[in-house]
Amino acid sequence: MTQTPRVLVTGGAGFIGSHLVDRLVADGHEVVVIDSLAVGREKNLTQSLRTGKCSFHRADIRDREAIASLFEGVHTVYHLAALADIVPSIEKPEEYFTSNVDGTFNVVEAARASRVKRLVYAASSSCYGIPEKYPTPEDAPIRPQYPYALTKYLGERIALHWGSVYAISTVSLRFFNVYGPRARTSGTYGAVFGVFLAQKLAGKNFTVVGDGNQTRDFTFVTDIVEGILSAAKSDVRDEILNLGSGGTYSINELCQLLGGTIEHIPKRPGEPDCTFADTTKAQRLIGWKPQTSFQRGVQIMLEHIEDWRDAPLWDAQTIASATKSWFDRLGESATV
Repeated sequence: MTQTPRVLVTGGAGFIGSHLVDRLVADGHEVVVIDSLAVGREKNLTQSLRTGKCSFHRADIRDREAIASLFEGVHTVYHLAALADIVPSIEKPEEYFTSNVDGTFNVVEAARASRVKRLVYAASSSCYGIPEKYPTPEDAPIRPQYPYALTKYLGERIALHWGSVYAISTVSLRFFNVYGPRARTSGTYGAVFGVFLAQKLAGKNFTVVGDGNQTRDFTFVTDIVEGILSAAKSDVRDEILNLGSGGTYSINELCQLLGGTIEHIPKRPGEPDCTFADTTKAQRLIGWKPQTSFQRGVQIMLEHIEDWRDAPLWDAQTIASATKSWFDRLGESATV
């Protein structure tokens, strides 16, 4: 019987990472998880840790000595560890650079030293900035608007370059607006689902940016996991693939599906009016297509709404305070 390869997931206690770990364990893999818990939560791994097939190691990818030995005997590395969100990256650019760029360098160096065969890098569609074309293809101009977007793109370049030079079969996947259960509920103002679900639980208005007609390529987390695994199992290497839902949906439509009243807040600089992935390349090269409709995905989020009971509750005033540096730094320089 062929032994299922040992794999490693950085950021495996996070939102997307923990869903990936659960799936890998279910598929019979021995999974090594590295996470600093700066963003992730160990309880996200409860189900996988109980199986005995998953080991958790609290370590920071910025510390190469702390993570190097964990790569021994690993066939595939899924590199998802990163600091996310716009405002903190503007306020703490060095922290984002050391995590998303230096940390990625440490991961690929550890992979090289341990002769890892396959590496999947979790990239971000934020590298496109404000695109000129929708759906947006992988060869669209790179126009990062803030440090998070830039550092994730630099990490992508490092991963692909190391893969090419050191014979690590590498693929980079640019995620579009991922949502689902276990999405972050940290104190940082960020993803719209976390903001809206906490507001709904509290009976408060949904704080809609601008007129709410802006659209996002909301992609359900299990579809992203399926895309990650399809890419890992394929023969594709040295390639960049978009992973998106196949559609784009307005914030107003989201509010209607969630059910609640709206309060409008100022439109923010550096944000596109639309995100919409061209996924034809992923369909062609790895045979991947998303399966979860937006309506079904929102329904699942409502079924898990209690997960946001202790999430930060935002209103127009606290959002204005939290995003002040966003407007100060990007207001005059953002591409429009």
